[in-house]
Amino acid sequence: MKHDIHPPYGPVAFRDRSTGWVTITRSTLAGREHHQVVEIDGTTLPVVDVDISSDSHPFWTGTARTLDSEGRVEKFQRRYGRTS
Repeated sequence: MKHDIHPPYGPVAFRDRSTGWVTITRSTLAGREHHQVVEIDGTTLPVVDVDISSDSHPFWTGTARTLDSEGRVEKFQRRYGRTS
């Protein structure tokens, strides 16, 4: 394996913009220049802001809307079906 060709891999804090929820994980984004940092448990971590996470996604929060698929065939038949 070649040395010095891979980006640095380290801890990063991902912050949800809408809820402020922060999760810490490891990422290759640790090597990029970040303008914002956050201190968690005495450790300074770079912050990556995300638009949506499991804390704000409608599927995980229970606010997802389900589309009514009943009657779709009947609606199609009424519009474009044969007339008897």
